[in-house]
Parts: sequence; C-alpha cells; structure tokens
Amino acid sequence: MLSIDFIRANKEKVELCSKNKNRSVDVNALLTLDDTRRELIGKVQKLREERNSLASAGSDESARERGRVIKDELKTIEAELVQVETKLNNLLLTVPNVYLDEVPVGTDESGNQEISQWGTIPEFDFDPLSHIELGERLDLFDLKRGAKVSGFRGYFLKNQAVQLQMALILYVINKLVAKGYTPIIAPSIVKSFTLFGNGQFPWGKDEVYALNDDDAYLAGTAEVPVTAYYANETFAESDLPKKFVAFSPCFRKEAGSYGKDTKGLYRVHEFFKIEQVIIAKADIDEAKKLHEELQKNCEEILQELKLPYHVLLMCTGDMGEPQMKKYDTEVYMPSRGGYGETMSNSIMGDFQTRRLGIKYKDTDGNMHYAYSLNNTAVAFPRILIPLLELNQQKDGSIKIPEMLVKYTGFEVISARHPEQTSHSDPAAGGEESH
Repeated sequence: MLSIDFIRANKEKVELCSKNKNRSVDVNALLTLDDTRRELIGKVQKLREERNSLASAGSDESARERGRVIKDELKTIEAELVQVETKLNNLLLTVPNVYLDEVPVGTDESGNQEISQWGTIPEFDFDPLSHIELGERLDLFDLKRGAKVSGFRGYFLKNQAVQLQMALILYVINKLVAKGYTPIIAPSIVKSFTLFGNGQFPWGKDEVYALNDDDAYLAGTAEVPVTAYYANETFAESDLPKKFVAFSPCFRKEAGSYGKDTKGLYRVHEFFKIEQVIIAKADIDEAKKLHEELQKNCEEILQELKLPYHVLLMCTGDMGEPQMKKYDTEVYMPSRGGYGETMSNSIMGDFQTRRLGIKYKDTDGNMHYAYSLNNTAVAFPRILIPLLELNQQKDGSIKIPEMLVKYTGFEVISARHPEQTSHSDPAAGGEESH
C-alpha cells in the first residue's frame, strides 16, 4: 500500500504508474476523501478540546447543556469519519505500487526485455517426447486418474517422479540453508489479512480458493504466509535482513488462464513451491543487491541442474500490482518449443509491509516500514517438465542430473526397468523393478 502522503506528494507519478500497470485509479477521489478526513479530524479535535475546557471550568447548567450538544455532534462526526476512512482505505487498496525507473513500459508480455541467457538448447538426434508422453511411458504420473479423482488439472505423481521431486526439495533447501536462509514449512491455510497484506487481494481474489470456515483461504505461494509471519511486529535495524527458504503446498484456481496449458503439469491447481522471502531495511540500493542475490540463487540451481534458461526484465503491464521491479526466469521446454516460466523475483519495497505493519527502528530511534522481496527457488511439478524432456535419451530413458543422484539414489529412469544405481545399498545390484 502506498501512503496517502506519498500519493499526495507524487500525484502524477502515481497516476502514470497505475496507467502503465493497466489499472484505473481515481487519485482525485482519493485526495478528496483525504481532505474530508482531515477536515473531520480537525472538527473532532476542536470539539474534544472544547469539552475538556468545559470540564475543567466547572459545571453550571449552560456548560452541561453545551456538553450534551458536543456529545451529539461528536457522535455524528465520528460516525461520518469512520465512513470516510473506510472508503479511503478501500480505495488505497486498489492503488498499485510505483515501479523503478529501469522498468520498461509496456502493456503486456510483449514489452518484457530479455537481459540474459544461459546454457545450450539441445539438438536431439531423435524425435523427443513431451513430458506427457514420457510420463505415460515410464509410469511417472497419471493425469487421467488425477482428473477422475481431483477434477480438471488434477494429477498423480508416481514412482521415480516422486523420488525426483523429493530429491529436488532436499537439494534446494539444503543449498539455501547453507547460504544462511532460515528453513521454514509454511501453512497454506491463511487469513484474509495475509492476502491483503501480500497484495493478492483485491486484484487476484478470483485466483484464490476460499474455505467454508470464516476468514480462511488457501495460499497460492509461501510468500503469503511467510511475509505475514512478522505482521504488526517491530525490529531493531540490526536484526535485518531476515531471509527465509520456505516450503509449502500451494493452490490456485488459474481463473485467468482458461484454455491455456490444459494438458500436462505446466499449469495445475495444486502444487508445491520453495520460495525465498526477505524482510530488509528501507534502503532501495540494498534492496537491489538483495534482489540480485535472490536471482543468483535461482540461477545457480538451474545451472547446477544444467537447464538452459533466459531471464526477463518484466515490463509495467506484466509485472503485477505490488512489484517495484521483477525478473522472470524461464527454462527451455522442448514440448513448448520455447521457454516456460519457472521463477519470479520481485522487489516490493514497503508496499506489503505497510499493509502488514512490519516496521523497524533505526539507530537514531526513528521508525520505518521494512522492505520485502521474494523469489521462487523452485516450483513443483512444473520444474519436472524440463528435467524430463531435456534429459531424455534415445532409448527412451531419462538421465538424472548429477547434482540429484545422491538424493534420488538412482542415475537413470528406464522404460523397461528403472535402473537405480543405489548409493546407499551397493548390494542392490543397480536395478529395481516397478
């Protein structure tokens, strides 16, 4: 949330940023409501001062009569003030964050800028299969029964796909813990204040599953509960930054993606993510350095897995309402004939922390709202798409990335009998059957 004082001082900038983020915001209505709020607050203060003066001067009949009038006037004005503040706060929730100067202006994804590439896109000497075909042949997941049991976009992961996903979880968490990030498993059931605080509400409400319980929703990312972890708390500046690597189940309706990616594991309603979340001091230069640190973390993961990718600097119309700056990292997926998003890395500034009441006190005793940042470390099962497709072999098997073998316990998934070179049990003979 932007403060009303910032909006008043930067009216034209806020209007332009909102327009370039494809959001219509009536800034004049906001400022008019704020003017009314200030006027009503002034009246309330003046009446309270008069009431206090009457109380200290004694209580004759005229003073008591005036006191009754003041009481009625206060009741009326305070009720009006509550209404005005409610309208103002509701409007403030619809104002997107301002973006940094280096963010390109664009209306949609066509305005995003590629800023780097890594890896070589493989050239197969055979007709490569899609992850769907590979999954069916190797019995790695079941989409038909997933839809039968869970509905549209439902799926079962099976056999070595389960072990591969669990291996990825351990590998990524261990990697980031070694870098000083605090591991945390976050709840998926959250209260509405976390979603308003995160910036998912009001804009993305159609994407969120609401439960039957009062004030209970399913989060679409660990960013939601973890950013709210310190809601209404105050740090000492020396306590920051706080860095988390957070694992959680995630749920999204995918309401805005009707007809897109309806087959396979790319776009599903129920999935898992490991999210990086940082709470930092209000210093944009430090925030940019942390943003690059988060980006380096996710790129290291992809490089160690030997997955070719590129990085996009997102334009204003494709970056989302809460972000000041955002990178998307996309991995090459042969079945898509191009890149698919796997990580999103954002600087939020104090947009989320202002909504959540997360502050810190600097060395001079001054209070500030903290900054928040977040980036996907890895999302499941989407990351399995390039892992399976890019590592498929001519004989129909899939080679496991070297970095994961110590976690999976096998090096190859075979079409006939998955070859599992066990590192924990050499006597196993190197093979197991389905």
